[in-house]
Amino acid sequence: MNRIARFEYVSDQQFSQAFEGAAPSLPPLPRRATVGSAGYDFFTPIPLHLAPGETIKVPTGVRCRMENGWVLQIYPRSGLGFSYRLQLNNTVGIIDSDYYDSDNEGHIFIKITNDSNEGKVLDLPAGSAFAQGLFVPFGITEDDEVTAIRNGGLGSTSK
Repeated sequence: MNRIARFEYVSDQQFSQAFEGAAPSLPPLPRRATVGSAGYDFFTPIPLHLAPGETIKVPTGVRCRMENGWVLQIYPRSGLGFSYRLQLNNTVGIIDSDYYDSDNEGHIFIKITNDSNEGKVLDLPAGSAFAQGLFVPFGITEDDEVTAIRNGGLGSTSK
């Protein structure tokens, strides 16, 4: 196994800013449930109540330092996707290695929607696993000469 990353917490100031005031307690850092698990479970810092069709943006309080050449991909937990059609609003979250150094400290937000067509309400207490992250290596083209530096999150690399 390649050991290529480390999860850390963002600062208290960054976490509080995400909640526009008094932030809840930080959830556990992402971790694998078993030796054979590929995904690192992300935990809710607050209770989640999502009726069918409802969406919430979850500040995780987590950032990830990883080696160049790797990406962290975020997905809903399999069981929640199967039971509630829980979906990430961008289908798959992509956390690049240079996101760690952004102005927001690389704070990972996960926006989810309960897309249940069976009328199921999703209720998760604070501290529940709701998403999972997988580390994946990637390559670049032979003629790639990118030198731009990231500063920001969504859409920052196309500005």
